[in-house]
Amino acid sequence: MTPEEVEETIEAAIEECEATVERARGDHDDDHLRTTVVSPAFEGLSLLEQHDLVYDALGEAMTTDVHALELTTRTPEE
Repeated sequence: MTPEEVEETIEAAIEECEATVERARGDHDDDHLRTTVVSPAFEGLSLLEQHDLVYDALGEAMTTDVHALELTTRTPEE
């Protein structure tokens, strides 16, 4: 998946979400992505629960298309 496809997939699955995805810099393969997701859907959730929402949004792609995901999540207020 391209970073753009990952963004679109996350944004389609999480309410009022803005996702920014880029290839991780360094000695990584192309399937290492750095992702920031901002959504009011994260309000009141633990960090683990927030990350689970993103992983659920990506579904099967997490095991087939995305090898590693550096993930930052926050609410719009943060």
